[in-house]
Amino acid sequence: MDPYKELGFTESKDPFKAFGLTVNQDGTISRSSIVPLSPAFPDGESLPGATTTVSSKDVPLNPSHDTTVRLFLPSLPPSKSLLPLIIYFHGGGFVLFHAASVPIHASCARFAASLPAVVASVDYRLAPEHRLPAAFDDARDALRWAQSAVSSEPWVRDFVDPTKLFLMGSSAGGNICYHAALDLISTRLDISPLRLSGLILNQPYFGGIDRTTSELAFADDKVVSLPANDLFWELALPLGSDRDHEYSNVVAKEAKEVKFLPPCLVRGLNEDPLFDRQKLFVEMLIRAGVTVVAKMGSSGHHGVEYLNPEKAAEMATDVKNFVYSVAEFEAPGAIVPEQDL
Repeated sequence: MDPYKELGFTESKDPFKAFGLTVNQDGTISRSSIVPLSPAFPDGESLPGATTTVSSKDVPLNPSHDTTVRLFLPSLPPSKSLLPLIIYFHGGGFVLFHAASVPIHASCARFAASLPAVVASVDYRLAPEHRLPAAFDDARDALRWAQSAVSSEPWVRDFVDPTKLFLMGSSAGGNICYHAALDLISTRLDISPLRLSGLILNQPYFGGIDRTTSELAFADDKVVSLPANDLFWELALPLGSDRDHEYSNVVAKEAKEVKFLPPCLVRGLNEDPLFDRQKLFVEMLIRAGVTVVAKMGSSGHHGVEYLNPEKAAEMATDVKNFVYSVAEFEAPGAIVPEQDL
């Protein structure tokens, strides 16, 4: 009996076929090239509808793990003020995609141009070959890299304001962003002269055993169907863990470090199966006294900004407004504009 049909779903899709995954005998997976890779553009690339060009290059992160960072720098007049640094973690259920994947590359280039900002997109290790917390460890490496880059990497040294560091992630990247910040707080990692000014979590990817209303309502979602959602957690979590693991169900047992988080922008769309979990996450942050800018409830499915230019522009505006007004959010408290939780 198909467990998904037992729950009344109209269709039980095979997530392996949907995402081009094949399980190998050694427990690794083969990924078909459903999303092509983009080269870096060290001499700059023009972006649709933008007057600013963006240069990009790949730099080593941790050679022993074969991880890298794709760095994006917008073209700027010599008198331009120093820019924020955004360390970005892409989505893909911890299993798919790279910093060089075409939609990821294009999104980071747009952010670099539109904010403007220097963007460091982390090509972290993927599950199941590298189960969590490997991606979280790579995020810690990224923070250490950024600290060193302030003096050693010309694009960071010459153009970045080290007091304006942001961690940003979409989907699984939002989860990584959140855990990276908790790790930074709990370990008291010294990243000076960098200062973490805020977190940007776009449709963050959280889970749990009990099904939420939005998961059931959008069980056949074309991006994160319930079978795909379950599969990604099965591949990403430590062996023997279930979806109530602390890496997945972050609201079941609130981490003691949550109250020390910097201001957070959290975005959620009402046609996303993960929407209810994102609302619970925002409520947890508010209870803990974290300053929250919650952009919750506008229309759209999971990852819609990669397919819809208007939604991409909407997201870029939200991020720009947050990054360039975060200094106003120093006092603890909740800011919940426009949409109700």
